[in-house]
Amino acid sequence: MKTTKIKRYKKITNKPDAKIKKEFFIAADIEKEIKKRSSRISKEIEMGMRAINRYPKSVTFFGSARLKPNNKYYKKAVELGGKLCQEGFAVITGGGPGIMQAGNQGTFESCGFGIGFNIELPFEQVINPFVTHGVDFHYFFTRKVSMVFSAEVYVYFPGGFGTMDEFFEVLTLVQTKKIPRVPIVLVGREYWKPLINFFNKTLLDKFGTISKSDLDLFFVTDDMDEVVKITKKAKMRNEYKK
Repeated sequence: MKTTKIKRYKKITNKPDAKIKKEFFIAADIEKEIKKRSSRISKEIEMGMRAINRYPKSVTFFGSARLKPNNKYYKKAVELGGKLCQEGFAVITGGGPGIMQAGNQGTFESCGFGIGFNIELPFEQVINPFVTHGVDFHYFFTRKVSMVFSAEVYVYFPGGFGTMDEFFEVLTLVQTKKIPRVPIVLVGREYWKPLINFFNKTLLDKFGTISKSDLDLFFVTDDMDEVVKITKKAKMRNEYKK
C-alpha cells in the first residue's frame, strides 16, 4: 500500500495564516483621502458645536449603554434628567441605550424633549426612542469634543471603557486648565470607590503621579437632589456662548 508523505511547514512567527490582499496607495490617493476625512471631521465638529450652542445651559450625561430600565442607576438617570430639565437645563447624552436612554427618558417625560449625540456603529448603538433632537456622528472623537464643548456640569454614571475614557478626558482637561473648572459628578459610591482608592493609594501615595488637590476635582454622590444643587450653583460657560 502506497502512503502519501505529508509535508510539514515550519510555522513563521507573527505571520498570519490567511493571505491578505495588499493594497498600495499612491500619493494622489492619500491626498484625496486626507481631504475627504478632514472635511468630514470639520463638518462634524461644527455641526456638534452649533447644536450645543442652541442650549445656553446644559448638563452632559455619561454612562453604560448596557444598563437596563430595571437597574437602579438607570432609574437615577431618569430621575435626574427630569429634575434638571425642570430647572431649565438641557441634558445632553450619547443618544444610545442604557444611561443615555435613561437621561433622555427623564427629560422627555418631564419636559417633552430629549437631546442625543448618536454614534454610527456597525453593531449595538441605535438612537433611543426618547431622542427628539439628534445629531449623528461618524467619528468617536468629534462626538466627544462636541459633548464636552460647553456643558455646565458633567455627570458620570457607572459604565465601561467608554465612560472611563470620557471621565479621564474631562478630568485631564480640567486638571491641566485647558477648560475652566467645571463640576464633575460621579454617581454611585459603590461603583466609584475602588477607582478613588486607586487614586489615593497608588497614584498619590505610592507613586506621587497626581497631587492631593487633584482629588478635589470631582464629587461622588448617590443623591440626585445634591446633583441638582451642584448644577444650579455651577458657573455658566459664557466663554463659548454667543
